[in-house]
Order: sequence, then structure tokens, then C-alpha cells
Amino acid sequence: MKRLLIAGFGDVARRLASGLPAGVDLRTLSRRVGADLDRPETLAAAQGWADCVLHCAPPPADGESDPRTANLLAAIAKGRILPTRLVYISTSGVYGDCGGAWVDETRMPNPQTARAKRRVDAEHRLTAWCGAHGLTLVILRAPGIYALDRLPLARLRARTPVLRAEDDVYTNHIHADDLAACALRALEDDAPAGVYNASDDSALKMGEWFDFLAERAGLPPPPRIARSEAEGKIPPATLSFMGESRRLVNRRLKDVLKVTLRYPTVFDGVPRLTESA
Repeated sequence: MKRLLIAGFGDVARRLASGLPAGVDLRTLSRRVGADLDRPETLAAAQGWADCVLHCAPPPADGESDPRTANLLAAIAKGRILPTRLVYISTSGVYGDCGGAWVDETRMPNPQTARAKRRVDAEHRLTAWCGAHGLTLVILRAPGIYALDRLPLARLRARTPVLRAEDDVYTNHIHADDLAACALRALEDDAPAGVYNASDDSALKMGEWFDFLAERAGLPPPPRIARSEAEGKIPPATLSFMGESRRLVNRRLKDVLKVTLRYPTVFDGVPRLTESA
């Protein structure tokens, strides 16, 4: 990897960029540098330059397709020289509700929300395009991303309830630093192509996750309510995540991609905080 193009220069991409080996030339596509994936005419920087591409940009906020990925691929295709490798950070939401089952990468996607359908559309576009052009494609399906500066403490302080144990769902996590490290490893020349669950080893229900955060932050645990009481008491966007339950298997991440997690569980990744955190 000598020339890296990053589409979508958010938190995880910035963490990755800070750990790039010396000598790697970096370009970014983001609105702050005038490149907008919704405006194909602004994407000239994607043409004929990079040998590796990291695609971190989220899909649009509505619809069931991802025209941003389509625009990125169209821009790259205009170059006389194509990259050899593309890494896409997707979401574990593509699996849909799995009833709490353990889920590995052989499970077929079954998206049940519009946001997950947009991610599946992006995966399909990337798979077809990379296959047609002979590019190596790595897809990292990430669950809930956390870090010290992206913990839902405001929700705890607002006393937003969670579901009681019998109604609760399993949730999955990855530290932002570990996800950046997974992506950096996936960009290396010897990283095997394929789909990987980029998740840590935690196996917590959502209420347990918030109880743990409350304990670490010195806050009272959130109230528990029945699912039948949730509408109107839990924000709709949050409630939609409570309709899906799965536990991600990350064996391929470790055994095939050869990633060693810095924070194997949330117990390693979330320090003890003060209430002012």
C-alpha cells in the first residue's frame, strides 16, 4: 500500500490515518475537502491515483439503496489505473434479527430496516464491481462502535429506560481503535479477501451493557420496562435496535485476517469514569 484513498473521513478513518506506516500517501474524500459523494462532479480525486481504497462513508439517511457507493465506484472507474484493493466498513445490521443466535459470516444477510438494506445494497454493488474489475474486496461488518468519547452517557443521565431481561436483546461491540486496526490490517497486501465480523468477544444484552456503563460512570442503572411499554418511552431510533438480537462470531477475524484485539471485551475498553465524563 503506497497510495491510500479514504472515502468518508470520520472518527474511525482518522484513527486509522494516525497509524499509517511511514511513506503512505493519503487522500481523503469528504465534504470538508470539497468532495461530496452525493455530487459526482466533485470526486475527481478518486480517479486513477490510489492503489488501495477504504470506504467508510455511510449511505444516505433514507431509501433502500446506496447511490453514494455507486458514485464512488463510477468515479474510480474513470481512472486509467484502478486500485488493487478495496475495504468497506459495513454493519452487522445486515443480518437482521437472529433471535439471539450466534452468527458467523456464512449466514445470509436478512436486512429488516431501511438502513440495513442500504448497507446490503452497498455490499452487493462493491462485490459485483470488484469482481468485474479483479479487485480484492474486504468487507468488515461492524456492530456498535464505542470509545471513551462516544459512550451513550447522555442517555444514562436522561434515565432513558432499557428493556427488562426477559424482553432484552443481545448487542455487539467493537472499540473504535480496534475497528481502525482491523481496517488497517485489511488494507495490507496479504490480507485475505472476504467478509469478516469485526466484533469483539463481548456477549452482553443491551440492558447489561447500559448497567455496566452506569457502574463505570458512577451513575444509577437505567430503569427497566417491558417491551409492551416501550413505545413513547424509548426514542424510535433506539427502539428499532431493540428489535434485533444476535451474537457475532469473530473467529474469521482472528484466525484468517489475523487481528489481535487491543480491547477483547467492553470490560477492557471502557475505563472507570467519573460522572463528569
